[in-house]
Amino acid sequence: MDVNGTVAEGFEPVRDAFARNFETLGDRGAALTVYRDGTRVVDLWGGTKDVDGTEPWQRGTAQVIRSATKGVAAAVPLMLHRRGELDLDAPVGEYWPEFKARGKDRVLVRHVLNHRAGLPLLDHPITPHQALDPRRGPEAVAAQAPVWEPGTDHGYHALTYGWMLDELVRRVTGQGTGEWIAARIAGPLGLDLWLGLPAAEEAAGRTGRVGRLDDAPEPAPGPGLRIRPKRAVTEAYDDPGSLTRRAFAAITPFPDQNDPAYRASALPATNGIATADALARFYAALIGEVDGVRLFDAATMEAARAEESAGPDRVLVVGTRFGLGYMLHGSASPLLGPGSFGHPGRGGALGFADPETGIAFGYVTNGFRRTVTADPRAQALVRAVRTATGA
Repeated sequence: MDVNGTVAEGFEPVRDAFARNFETLGDRGAALTVYRDGTRVVDLWGGTKDVDGTEPWQRGTAQVIRSATKGVAAAVPLMLHRRGELDLDAPVGEYWPEFKARGKDRVLVRHVLNHRAGLPLLDHPITPHQALDPRRGPEAVAAQAPVWEPGTDHGYHALTYGWMLDELVRRVTGQGTGEWIAARIAGPLGLDLWLGLPAAEEAAGRTGRVGRLDDAPEPAPGPGLRIRPKRAVTEAYDDPGSLTRRAFAAITPFPDQNDPAYRASALPATNGIATADALARFYAALIGEVDGVRLFDAATMEAARAEESAGPDRVLVVGTRFGLGYMLHGSASPLLGPGSFGHPGRGGALGFADPETGIAFGYVTNGFRRTVTADPRAQALVRAVRTATGA
């Protein structure tokens, strides 16, 4: 496997780990970018653009990043809060009156971001076609009763998170989350990152085809990472009646992620498209200045990574930690260190920032595995960055 790109002095272990992902973990096509203090120090890519093709991955190849989208989308309500346009402690129904139905009048904006809203599933899932309509998901959530008392517990809102966040942004700004990101995040930073892929970008063919990979032999886990899931986790994913299965089935069946219509839609929980550089550069701008642009001030950054939820997750059936819209470092999703915050994408992608070291990390791949929060390929790269930085 030819690995393309560059690493700064001292980051050679990261290149080695990236190459091993192809040799031992079955990566077909992937890219990794790392920034340190706003400067790119790792920029690597290799393999094929399409999981089932032969065309080489280029530096500008973009891919669907699944739930790593959540971390990008979370920046929008936090930036609106900083601007005084959105109160995190206000009831969601104050901005979206229809949402109050069926006992949801006490759901706060904060609960949407920290996965405590009690709305991880839909009793009546929507179809892939309905999911393309930005009104249908929010309407379905507004009609849904909570499955636990809002604010009292937490569980991963795999798909409903995006509909709640998007409707709040629309009610406050008149724009969808994807439009807001394009104008105020991707544009100023020059990011190849989209929530709703423009027709011109689809026609340009820069976005690769993603797909499922067969499970491959995995190396010994690093500290805090279980490669083999506990029996309770396996049973939860196998049980059609569990909160776990029902949360991930809020769209049934799950859409074809290579369908141009799906990629053109904007689902802030799951269908962002980005290059590795864009994902890392975004996180670099959350914790510092990147070419004159900084997205979060210090107070917003601290709010994003302050622990809001921790302990057994009612949906993922493992211990998780969340700030406001971001997963925090922990056994379910190990990042660089205790102060790191970011978000994985189910099956592979990962983006995060670590303010203590100034590191911002973006990994994208076209081959999805069954992992949810801690893919072995991404974790191998995180460990290599930890070695390079001494974190």
